[in-house]
Amino acid sequence: MIQLDGSFGEGGGSILRQALALSILTGKDFNIKNIRSNRPKPGLSAQHLAALNAAVEVSGATVWGDAIGSTEVYFKPGEYKGGTRRFDIGTAGSITLLLQSVLLPAVFSKKKSVFTITGGTDVSWSAPYDYFTNVFLPQLRRFADIDASLLKRGYYPRGGGELKISINSRFARDNADLPKLAIIEKPNLLHIKGSSHASADLEPNRVSERQAESAKLKLKGIGAPVFITTSYANTPSTGSGIVLWAIYGGEEIDFKNPVIIGSDSLGQPGKRAEHLGIEASEKLMEFISSDAPVDEYLCDQLIPYLAVAGGKIKTNKVTDHTLSNIYVTEKFLDVKFDIKENVVSISAPIEKNSEDTAGKDPELNP
Repeated sequence: MIQLDGSFGEGGGSILRQALALSILTGKDFNIKNIRSNRPKPGLSAQHLAALNAAVEVSGATVWGDAIGSTEVYFKPGEYKGGTRRFDIGTAGSITLLLQSVLLPAVFSKKKSVFTITGGTDVSWSAPYDYFTNVFLPQLRRFADIDASLLKRGYYPRGGGELKISINSRFARDNADLPKLAIIEKPNLLHIKGSSHASADLEPNRVSERQAESAKLKLKGIGAPVFITTSYANTPSTGSGIVLWAIYGGEEIDFKNPVIIGSDSLGQPGKRAEHLGIEASEKLMEFISSDAPVDEYLCDQLIPYLAVAGGKIKTNKVTDHTLSNIYVTEKFLDVKFDIKENVVSISAPIEKNSEDTAGKDPELNP
């Protein structure tokens, strides 16, 4: 059984979510202690419990410690089930964070999965919907056919957002033809796209338009066309946000190995709409000025996929989140990471052994 320290590195809920996904993928059970021990309220919150429950449902797992406030969890996965499932976080907890606990095994299982999730689509400390779909998912489409759609926006504190995603893998884990992640060079900047959004009650104040206009003004001298959509939605809570992403390529984007970097800014009480556009633009310009083709937020999310597929990626910054995800991934897979000058690579190949294959989903081991 794999033993994990939930206080390692940044010590947040990511360690549990990554462990759940890798456990289902490999069939290995784990015990994690000190869950979020360095947070003001240690242990599982509703957000983390929802991710744990989703992992249990898709794998028929045996679990202990599945309660609000629990600082220790034991998880023994069954066979990944796939199928159509609905999850309700019950709060404004992040939908994209919940997906971290189930997306990895779905991408590498031949069983098609369709998830509809209710919660927060644009909330603090997580990837907003538009970043998730336009920056992160393009990297996973080298492995699977993935379609995501926003059914409803959901802001803090009431959530009520809804996302639907279908995953149909083209590769099982350890497939000899599994494409590697090789994102180390940044080609030409083609254009910048963006999504500026707000709740309908903010439309009289033109919040969405003001966010977009300030971002465009800040990016005026970037040397590439800028296209930002604006939108409003009826939501249970007032909120707004903007996501920007820069798309690179030769004459056009390489969809088999895309280079897309992104940034975002989320509305808060007392924060002017113009500040959101400027903030997101400044973050993106910082990433653009770097020679790295993978932004720091994308880097940590790609770690388990890099371990499975192999390859190397270059980021502008190796964060504590990245180091925490490496810590968990190395526990479950026969792989070692190497970090040199912000290039994260696999320094030891993934090897199959009797321990790895015991109890695994046969779909994952053809």
